[in-house]
Amino acid sequence: MSDIIRRDPRAEWIARNRLHPLHAAMQPVQHSWMGPNGVIRKNVHGVGFIGPNGIKRIDRSGAQQGGATKRTAATEVQLPLHQVVQPAFYISVVPDMVGGRLSSHDRDLLGLAHQLAGSEGAVLAVVFGEHKESAFATAGVDRLLVLDGEEFSGYAPEQRVQGLRAVDNQFNPLHWLLPDSRSGGGELGRRFAAALGERPATRVWQVKGEECIGRAGAGLQDLARPLARLILAAAECAEPVSETRHEALPVELSTSVARSLSRIEDLGAVAVDPGAIPMAEAEFIFSGGNGVKDWALFHQTAAALGATEGASRVAVDDGFMARDRQVGASGTWVTARVYVAVGISGAIQHLQGIGACDKVVAINLDPGCDMIKRADLSVIGDSAAILQALIAAVEAYRNEARRDAA
Repeated sequence: MSDIIRRDPRAEWIARNRLHPLHAAMQPVQHSWMGPNGVIRKNVHGVGFIGPNGIKRIDRSGAQQGGATKRTAATEVQLPLHQVVQPAFYISVVPDMVGGRLSSHDRDLLGLAHQLAGSEGAVLAVVFGEHKESAFATAGVDRLLVLDGEEFSGYAPEQRVQGLRAVDNQFNPLHWLLPDSRSGGGELGRRFAAALGERPATRVWQVKGEECIGRAGAGLQDLARPLARLILAAAECAEPVSETRHEALPVELSTSVARSLSRIEDLGAVAVDPGAIPMAEAEFIFSGGNGVKDWALFHQTAAALGATEGASRVAVDDGFMARDRQVGASGTWVTARVYVAVGISGAIQHLQGIGACDKVVAINLDPGCDMIKRADLSVIGDSAAILQALIAAVEAYRNEARRDAA
């Protein structure tokens, strides 16, 4: 038998042609990829993936047996329940909760807390004010403490430090974990460390045994130090919890939180031009691709929504958007709370760039494209008609709000 490797030119052409009906079937399944911080991320939902608890992901769609590639009915997977009846110690986590929900950074932090807690400790999440999150159990929270009150609303770091000190006095956590972010966790963690007299470990991206490793030298060097009690962790510090569900039992403080005389007055949020927000920091991105035919309507919709504009590489190469607006592995890695993809088929480089986005909405004519598979919400139809309807809905909502205010 000949050792010559035979190539299939037709299969290679189909793999390159995104408009071919068999294009999606020719794409390799991505099991792992490198994140923006150089950490290898694994596809925990991929078929055949074996997690740390020995649970193997199986294919229930029938695709491996030649069946239909889509499920006809939603299958609810019941994850095993992780219970800690009498915790030997606590690992406290203070998530940012931007928009009232857990971000990807918060989930990474809970994954690190679960790693430190092991089987004997419990993860205690401390949340300030009202929230909209309903998935604390699957994110790895064993105990949930909500510090609700007018004194904690808005920008009140001094009062929040008082609340954390009350939690520290009652539960005496073995470790405190806060996100080293610009959304509030970085500042709150440093203020809290000063109040406790602790030296925090900052920009931590990895914990090994009794040692934590943080970024130093403008992110070009690693600094190893003994495991600190107060850790300010960076994004991708650990894999988020994905194989267990936790009790998320509500707990309360036994004493009231002392009121601090605030030296800071919160004057509210300041309106910012969405176009002036860097892509890497934007919370709401409205991105266009090759399927957008009316770019004037696209810009009008982005302005009506108050979103930061982005684009795929095809749209940038065609001159419709500036190069600094390109999203993807070859452009900018984004971590938006909401990412709306209009007319973007979903090349692998683009999907890598939006891997850390919390919610992805796809508007596309092709129900079988990769972006539709990635999206949390999909709208199938002509983009121009959908954008016009979206503008009309936003205007109607704002007009109703003005009438109610009057």
